[in-house]
Amino acid sequence: MLLDKMGISPADLVRAPTDSPGAPTFADYIPRVSGAVSSGTRRVYGSYWNRVIQAWGSRLITDVTASDISQLAEHVKATVVTRRNARGGRSAAEHLIAALRCMYKYAVADGILTESEDPAARVPKPRRLRSTRTALPDGRLEEILHVAATTGEDPALDALLLRLHTETACRRGGALKLMPEDLDAEHCLIQLHEKGETVRWQPVSPTLMSHLLAHGESRGGLAPGRPLLRYANGKPITSRRYDHLWQRLGRHLPWVATQQISTHWIRHTILTWVERNFGFATAQAYAGHEDHGRGGKAMATYIRAGLPEVAAALAALTGEDHPLATSPPSRSAPNSNSPK
Repeated sequence: MLLDKMGISPADLVRAPTDSPGAPTFADYIPRVSGAVSSGTRRVYGSYWNRVIQAWGSRLITDVTASDISQLAEHVKATVVTRRNARGGRSAAEHLIAALRCMYKYAVADGILTESEDPAARVPKPRRLRSTRTALPDGRLEEILHVAATTGEDPALDALLLRLHTETACRRGGALKLMPEDLDAEHCLIQLHEKGETVRWQPVSPTLMSHLLAHGESRGGLAPGRPLLRYANGKPITSRRYDHLWQRLGRHLPWVATQQISTHWIRHTILTWVERNFGFATAQAYAGHEDHGRGGKAMATYIRAGLPEVAAALAALTGEDHPLATSPPSRSAPNSNSPK
């Protein structure tokens, strides 16, 4: 009777106040979240947050429902720029949902809404299709390395880049962030800073270490805190160097352009070879993956490989002794020949 007199129903007491003046709009809140995340997260989600602001900028973040998010994801999926490697916009829809989940995670932490009120958490991501990347067949990696080292305006730089990726199976970001202080010449180790803010030491051959040091010295890249890998004019390289490199390789090797081979295919090739010859634990350590093991089993905590095992695999790959290797090289490298 009291509620009736006040004009309030029981449902009003449990329903979230969607028009609460304390809830910010998307246009107000997304910049705050963007300033709180890492640069890597901002780079991945930034364009999708811009799409959200464009569509819902004036709406309160508590006004959106799960069906609204699904509709926007389908719109993004349908209007994505079509490229040769496009997969129907599935990745764009997945990233949009992930970007909104990230934003709402901060909204929950800020007390704007509860976990049960998070609409993005109730929207399933599109199922990921199996990657088309595989290990390169025998001889193909050698072809790529040869063309990179004998063509273009700076073959020394391109040969060094691909040698770095062939020995370490690192990602592009790890190479681009490499600095002089990341080189341990005594132990033939480099420190890689890769996605997810992970940091790890990776063995390299004495040959690669000497070329990295010589490259930095000749191109002005040995100053602390500055990128190591540089153009001939002394400017640090960017991801565009990789784009131009693979375009050139595609012109000389048509199968590279047809299959859209990229630097990540080298990572697949090396890690596949390491797994086949040295086992899953060593391949996992070589890749710099977290110790979650197959299916997240706790056994990975006890069987993980360390630097000596990774160094032994590298020694077998390159045919060069490594100061940290636990055993002498004995297995043939992928594609028949070790990288030159």
